Amino acid sequence: MKIVDMVCSAGLTGFYFDDQKAIKGQAVADGSSYVGEPVTPGFTKVRQAGESVSVLLVLEDGQTAWGDCAAVQYSGAGGRDPLFLAKDFIPIIEKEIRPLLVGKEITTFRKMAEEVDLHTTADGKKMHTAIRYGVTQAVLDAVAKSRHKQMAQVVADEYGLKLATQPIPVFCQSGDDRYLNADKIIMKGAAVLPHALINNVKDKLGENGEKLKAYIEWLAKRIETLKPRVDYHPVMHIDVYGTFSLAFNNDFDKIVDYLATLEQAAKPFHLRIEGPVDMGDRQKQIEALRDIRAKLDAKKIDVEIVADEWCNTLEDVRDFSDNKSGHMIQIKTPDLGGINNAIEAVIYCKQKGMKAYLGGTCNETERSAQVCTHAAMATSPDQCLAKPGMGVDEGLMIVYDEMQRILALARIGR
Repeated sequence: MKIVDMVCSAGLTGFYFDDQKAIKGQAVADGSSYVGEPVTPGFTKVRQAGESVSVLLVLEDGQTAWGDCAAVQYSGAGGRDPLFLAKDFIPIIEKEIRPLLVGKEITTFRKMAEEVDLHTTADGKKMHTAIRYGVTQAVLDAVAKSRHKQMAQVVADEYGLKLATQPIPVFCQSGDDRYLNADKIIMKGAAVLPHALINNVKDKLGENGEKLKAYIEWLAKRIETLKPRVDYHPVMHIDVYGTFSLAFNNDFDKIVDYLATLEQAAKPFHLRIEGPVDMGDRQKQIEALRDIRAKLDAKKIDVEIVADEWCNTLEDVRDFSDNKSGHMIQIKTPDLGGINNAIEAVIYCKQKGMKAYLGGTCNETERSAQVCTHAAMATSPDQCLAKPGMGVDEGLMIVYDEMQRILALARIGR
């Protein structure tokens, strides 16, 4: 079967683009917006509406396969590709992707995705990660439709995997509304919660970590109060955005001792801390998370740390895994480019004995969330992110319901 045409449409994502540099600088929160001047190239406001591009492939038999190009909330920061605006990138997609795909025979997902992901433009550079992300989603859908199979089954078949027979644990994030949204997550019975957005020492962590400890104690009690069933026993997963570096001056022994107090605060629930430190350098980050994990394990402190900062690409995932830098790695799907890279990242983590978190960003779409769910059901990561958005209910519904559809169809051999 051939791809006979390609159409692009501009869309919105489930959240916003935020100028991280401006927010860390002089920008001031004003309701859902920020007051201040943007400083990252491409931004016209400190916070502006997230944009996406749907890439729709028309197949020879009249079916349409599609995926969504989307980029992370903090685009243009930390070495990431620039702000992804539909008007700027649709012409590039038309110029670069149309000749790659239109009129071509559909072969295998791995072959076609690799061709898209490795394609370079006239200046010798790869395409924007968002383009590679969305187009490879569309390619996966095209292969699935040509074979009359689910996307998850295509991935499982091509990578020699077995489709999951149970839902993957879903991680819901609360955003700044960490109390009311935690209630929503608990009442819906999500397996992992609440992210909590602890990105400031003074207001959220506390100068000695006392504010986070109090929040974790509150959360443990709240779970017991609101749990939707007797056997509900979620994992607590808190993202601290490297703030332990500031509060404890990168003294790893003090950080480990503090994590021991958080372990007690979280009981009877298991605790994960994402991004405990930010060393400002990739190699230093690898070494820091390796050493913190070793100290935790040696003292038998039952807290897992999750790699996030400085772990953005498939190569990064491999290097962090090889060094046992943390217990779990967040695989930030849009940052890896092609969805094939995210699939390979999960597989590599598991091979190396690292826990895999198939994550992403609140700034995605329902389509990218659905395709990532198929990837999760094929690769069986330890958890996957409810996305897009920060409203809890919508992202959890999209991901959980897609899992249930995959399982229901698999039970009848589809």
